[in-house]
Amino acid sequence: MKYGFWLPIFGGWLRNVEDEKMPPTFEYAKNVIQSAEKWGYSTTLIAELYLNDIKGPDHDSLEAWSTAAALAAVTEKIEIMTAVRPGFHNPAVAAKMAANIDQISNGRFTLNVVSAWWAEEARQYGGIFTEHDERYARTEEFIDVLKGLWTEETFNYSSQFYNLKDTKLAPKPVQRPNPILYAGGESEKGKQTIAEKCDAYVMHGGTAEEIKRKIGEMKERREQTGNAPFSSFGMAAYVICRDTEEEALAELEKVTTVKDSSGYAGFKDFTTKSQLEQQIQLQDYSVSNRGLRPNLVGTPEQIADRILQYEEAGLDLLLLQFSPQLEEMERFAKTVMPLVEQKRSLIKS
Repeated sequence: MKYGFWLPIFGGWLRNVEDEKMPPTFEYAKNVIQSAEKWGYSTTLIAELYLNDIKGPDHDSLEAWSTAAALAAVTEKIEIMTAVRPGFHNPAVAAKMAANIDQISNGRFTLNVVSAWWAEEARQYGGIFTEHDERYARTEEFIDVLKGLWTEETFNYSSQFYNLKDTKLAPKPVQRPNPILYAGGESEKGKQTIAEKCDAYVMHGGTAEEIKRKIGEMKERREQTGNAPFSSFGMAAYVICRDTEEEALAELEKVTTVKDSSGYAGFKDFTTKSQLEQQIQLQDYSVSNRGLRPNLVGTPEQIADRILQYEEAGLDLLLLQFSPQLEEMERFAKTVMPLVEQKRSLIKS
């Protein structure tokens, strides 16, 4: 299992807790990612939203791509996975920017392709926001342009959304043939697009049984395309690790007690503009990306056991959220990660 984490660019992950002691500043983000490298984390995911979806649209948040470039320059080995939403980007410019950050990081920059869901944000920032399947049609062309520019000396493209003629991109990315393209989606159109165009599949939080079923389905879809197998299967999860189960459950109660919060501004768009396989309730939305569904809540021993269940289901990457981020990431690295290794060794022996 590889351990990744969501970079704290919104000031926290909890919609019902006002101050999580994790400010949305570059200095804090730099401290988190540099510490994570020392503690054994492999990946950071930087969400791309121009409005703060967690604490509310009036609160501070960091911009993803400029943050990624800055962090690439002050880290050495961690993978920097940054979200990209086609409705907000010119694909040729995005390809150039991605290649540049990949050069800065010496081959550590990857993309999480997101077809977007927040109509109000698109309205405020001039993003292109259309019906669900059309968003994925645009995404398919967007990826075609990215890969074409990254791999071909001179690239030509003419289709519904994008047209390029005799376009050159140099230098190319360090990664060949292209930086890894991660994506997540639960609709029929989304899953088919990912199977055909992307390199790795990431999921909202789910039970081990749900994740095993999703991985099996996506492997079958991938085989039907004739592409090489997915390089990774990842899942979002929120961690509450405490010395006792009682302490962990008390924290869970605190973070899921729904308040009248501006952090729920995007709830309606998330549940109506996306085609989700599981119904999401207001309490689930207390933590982003259905992060409580994996139930990584309890003692280090309990959490380690559940992680091994996810390994058995076929998962190889956890994209974790913590609050407060720095302290809880360290606790997880020093108590849960070694336990997983020990338990895995015992199982194999």
